[in-house]
Amino acid sequence: MGNSDLRSLAVLSEVSFDDLAGSVVAVDAHNWLYRYLTTTVKFTRDGAYTTTGGEEVANLIGVVQGLPKFFEHDITPVFVFDGGVTDLKDDEIAERREQRERYEAELEEAKESGADSARVSTLQSRTQRLTDTIQETTRGLLSRLDVPVVEAPAEGEAQASHMARQGQVDYVGSEDYDTLLLGAPYTLRQLTSKGDPELMDFEATLAEHDLTWEQLVDAGVLMGTDFNPGIDGIGPKTAVKLVREHGDLWGALDARGEHIEGADRIRDLFLHPNVTDDADFDPDIDPDMDAARAYVTEEWEVDPEEVERGFERIEESLVQTGLDRWT
Repeated sequence: MGNSDLRSLAVLSEVSFDDLAGSVVAVDAHNWLYRYLTTTVKFTRDGAYTTTGGEEVANLIGVVQGLPKFFEHDITPVFVFDGGVTDLKDDEIAERREQRERYEAELEEAKESGADSARVSTLQSRTQRLTDTIQETTRGLLSRLDVPVVEAPAEGEAQASHMARQGQVDYVGSEDYDTLLLGAPYTLRQLTSKGDPELMDFEATLAEHDLTWEQLVDAGVLMGTDFNPGIDGIGPKTAVKLVREHGDLWGALDARGEHIEGADRIRDLFLHPNVTDDADFDPDIDPDMDAARAYVTEEWEVDPEEVERGFERIEESLVQTGLDRWT
């Protein structure tokens, strides 16, 4: 999920990692993992993460390289994985599959024509998908590091937002903006980038535009979401204006003489998503570093040189941030 048009509506600010120390963040696992997966594939030789059986587990390098950022700043991540996906998202999934197939065809052509390694690496990164093996091994590594995992009944982003609204976590970690429509009080973006993260504030956004949560969702549906294409000619400013003037989505649609198929259901996916209240986890982490190393380098045959510095950073963070309670 993610509508970049929402950025122009969102109240955003930079927040220091120092201010986040001691917090718990529900991370949209697929969103976070995909970013590290594609980066690893782009900048790492494939022999470093391919087993003798031909299984590619670049994700294990990405996870080891990405986790230290949390630990070094005394942040506990809780990784929330997607469950089932609503059928309303079928069109988006099909579009992504077609795009990946185009990249795969370009990749084969690039290899056959002897294209430079940079071009090949870029195309390889664009063809990545979260395979069953990647899903399994990511959970396996997180388990050995004792990092909390929550299995969402549907969208992980919705579950993470629900956990934040219930006070189970302090923030949601996601690069997408739809956590805003899902009512997440505070979302941390750019957790996979250099520098401090960006904070997206839900209540401040509502106040900025004088909207209710329902009206913000209505504006989002008018602009378009992962579940619907939106109305031509309606951008963020127009969407907010229409909702303000006509009260809600239905009034705005009537005023424009427009119709959105399944609009009530789309709206409900944001306001009443399929989530669970039984997302229990223990924020006190006690990692088994030896088991984690063996899992990555022995069981899944990842080049130790690619992950050793990441493991060292995790161990160092136990002392540097005072998290020796983990041991």
